[in-house]
Amino acid sequence: MNLKKISKFLIFIFFLTANYLLLTTRAYAVCPVCTIAVGAGLGLSRWLGIDDAVSSVWIGGLILSSSFWLTDWLKKKHPKLLHLRGEIGSHLGYYVIALMYLIVLVPLWVGKIIGHPYNTILGIDKILFGTAVGSLAFLLGIWTDKKIRLKKGKQLFQYQKVVLPVASLVIASLLIYYYGGYLY
Repeated sequence: MNLKKISKFLIFIFFLTANYLLLTTRAYAVCPVCTIAVGAGLGLSRWLGIDDAVSSVWIGGLILSSSFWLTDWLKKKHPKLLHLRGEIGSHLGYYVIALMYLIVLVPLWVGKIIGHPYNTILGIDKILFGTAVGSLAFLLGIWTDKKIRLKKGKQLFQYQKVVLPVASLVIASLLIYYYGGYLY
């Protein structure tokens, strides 16, 4: 394929995605605002030249946020998927999450971005380490939001569903940024 065809395809995908996001009114399990906030945090950290371990915290959050969003969308738009051969339908979310991790991490591994011998923390690749920490931090933020809603019966402040997962990613990023140098 030549560069002109690739450019046209990418422009088409951009407008299709933008159109879908602008016209969507339904609230998802992890809201689109949270996904956009996590993506913006990742872009900002890479633009500022922040270490891979810290940037990867945001990759982990973005993968999970996108996975939950896609799973919820599939359940609502294609409910027949839930009734596929027992196990597949009941574990749809796990398959989507695994697929999202593969879509993100395999190209990084093939491109030799993951696996560089001098880019490690505790003997683990910085990108894999940060992605795992970010995934756990994002899950902690979602869990905290759900616990507060369950205990109080309502949210405590506006956009709590966005603020808690993003705040957990910020805290994890700061911890790795300031204390990550001691983990070598």
